[in-house]
Amino acid sequence: MSLQFNVPTPLEYFASLVQEGSQQESIPLLEAAACIAQDAYPLLDVQLVLDEVDQLQARLARTIEPAAEPMRRLTALNQFFFNDLGFSGNLNNYYDTDNSYLNVVLRSRRGIPISLAVLWLELAQSVNLRAYGVSFPGHFLVKVQLPEGQVVIDPTSGRSLSREDLSERLETFVSDSRDATDGSLRELAEYLRSASPRQILVRMLRNLKEIHRAEGDWQRLIDVQSRLIALLPEAWNEWRDRGFAHVERGHMMDAISDLETYLAHEGGSVDAEAIQELLLRLRESQS
Repeated sequence: MSLQFNVPTPLEYFASLVQEGSQQESIPLLEAAACIAQDAYPLLDVQLVLDEVDQLQARLARTIEPAAEPMRRLTALNQFFFNDLGFSGNLNNYYDTDNSYLNVVLRSRRGIPISLAVLWLELAQSVNLRAYGVSFPGHFLVKVQLPEGQVVIDPTSGRSLSREDLSERLETFVSDSRDATDGSLRELAEYLRSASPRQILVRMLRNLKEIHRAEGDWQRLIDVQSRLIALLPEAWNEWRDRGFAHVERGHMMDAISDLETYLAHEGGSVDAEAIQELLLRLRESQS
């Protein structure tokens, strides 16, 4: 008797990890983030990525005394990650898509803030640090809650950022930054909220989305859009954008399906009339 197994596609596997309805904290961030690279590296064994991070965790643990205070653990982590391993931002080729793929980042030791943050957070949590991602405008950050207070860190360098540093960075992206520079720091605190695993994955994918769209790499854009839809099934703009990418790729029936889904939920949007006209042309082309 022969046994048949249905092996999930990379997208199906990713969707199973991030399915809607699961608790945000239950999403395995490292595994889901590693899966993103399968669009570019279809033969990638995600388990090998997880095993490599496990090995780094074991190496880090050997450098820290079990009774070490949180600040000592943080110092040891940063020494290990940034100095011993040599992780840093890829300033020379910032918009290379490989900077978002954890298998490549682990090999090259270069990445963008959010990919480096995912790895740093995994190591931080393995040594019992209360560490979180921060979806700061323009530059993803990490933070650690210590008995002495909160420390905000740039994941490309390990540098701790002061209130003044953060306020200055925020001014670049926020038109009215008065609250970030006055004594209350009210607006600044809003931007330092912890990012959930789902929010981190969405930001990683939207980074790739912008690169693929700028390069006109429509198939890769479709792949990214499909993952975004798995993460945010009711983000109807993502259905619309996948529909546009299908048009560029020549997948007219898929485009019609996605754009119809968008209009069914966003029929009152400002672009609804233009989408309807596009759908009419697409349907005529298929008749």
